[in-house]
Amino acid sequence: MPVDDLPEDDLLNRHRAVLPSWLALYYSEPIEIISGDGRRVTDSRGRTYLDFFAGILTNAIGYDIAEISDAVREQVDSGVLHTSTLYLIRKQVELAEKISELSGIPDAKVFFTNSGTEANETALLLATQYRRSDQVLALRNSYHGRAFATMGITGNRGWSASSLSPVKVSYVHGGYRMRGPFANFSDSEYVAACVDDLRDIVEVTTAGDVACMIAEPIQGVGGFNVPPDGMFGAMKEVLDEHGILFIADEVQTGWGRTGEHFWGIQAHGVVPDAMTFAKGLGNGLAIGGVVARGDLMDCLKANSISTFGGNPISTAGAKAALDYLLDNDLQANAAKLGSQLINGLRDVSVESPVIGDVRGKGLMVGIEMVGPDGRTPSPAAAARLLEETKSRGLLVGKGGLYNNVIRLAPPLTLTEEETQEGLAILTESITVVDKENKA
Repeated sequence: MPVDDLPEDDLLNRHRAVLPSWLALYYSEPIEIISGDGRRVTDSRGRTYLDFFAGILTNAIGYDIAEISDAVREQVDSGVLHTSTLYLIRKQVELAEKISELSGIPDAKVFFTNSGTEANETALLLATQYRRSDQVLALRNSYHGRAFATMGITGNRGWSASSLSPVKVSYVHGGYRMRGPFANFSDSEYVAACVDDLRDIVEVTTAGDVACMIAEPIQGVGGFNVPPDGMFGAMKEVLDEHGILFIADEVQTGWGRTGEHFWGIQAHGVVPDAMTFAKGLGNGLAIGGVVARGDLMDCLKANSISTFGGNPISTAGAKAALDYLLDNDLQANAAKLGSQLINGLRDVSVESPVIGDVRGKGLMVGIEMVGPDGRTPSPAAAARLLEETKSRGLLVGKGGLYNNVIRLAPPLTLTEEETQEGLAILTESITVVDKENKA
């Protein structure tokens, strides 16, 4: 049937007719979100949901936040939606100043992009140019984006559509602790084993002059995997021995989401040479970027601009979102409510064999679903839990190496009442899936 002849309300078929087959949609009956308020969204059928995934961690402040909307409207009302980086942009400068200060990186400079993928591509460009090397270290089960180089360093084949790459990558241990050769190690043993592996990888699989290692402090798409605190600090000692740069991919862990720290990497007692960011900064606006040492950022000698990166609309909204986050101490809120959510889920897991692991920090929580043997990954159980929570009015995410991890990342403005509401829905849904899992 030609697209023009499809029923006007048949959005799913229209979507499938003109968008790629590999563009995944959640749920057996996908929903169209048409409005939002606070931590709740409403679909085109009038059903309202409590949102515990926030547009893949992007709507970090929530929906219809007056301070952010007003900042965007003010810029729209000026008549200037775009100028490009060929002109001075006041909000871009102000936002860069704030991020530079918050980064803790000495003499930091900021470059704005449109997404986390583009931010990571930029960081790789800087590192390889600075070190004059095309060798990169990445973690197994990592995810860094869907562009050419970022797919090349993604350590999860389910998210890497091409084996071609402009860089030579070697993968080190340390990403997915629940499974693998170091699964049963203590924290100290695990860190020591991963550091030994890193040293071995550098000496055996590279020419030594590696450009950088890039790592997510907590793996996002990989299933919210949390390494022991201090692991990346210990790894950086090895990197420093070889002059290898360290890039922290803070696209999902930044802006206080982990609760205990503003940046996820701070749990490891180390200041990276560069950090990449995106998602929560814009609260839904398209913005990402790199904050790096000044000498690293300035190492490019060719001309370069960003047509859309750091444009007036995105930086005005992002500056308002960052100010709101800091003024309302949302990091502390993430720490408090995240602990309630994690502890509540761990209590549920004691009576639910379908849950193999509950992990996370702050409002970044993963629930790993397993089969009746308590160990085998169960993507079917995760898919069922996704549907069960939706039917009860809660939206959650899904990921992991085996697509068997439920990901929870609500807006940082979440309330205590909403935390308990979400936990109750999750408990009911897990009970249903657990019974099916035993059958």
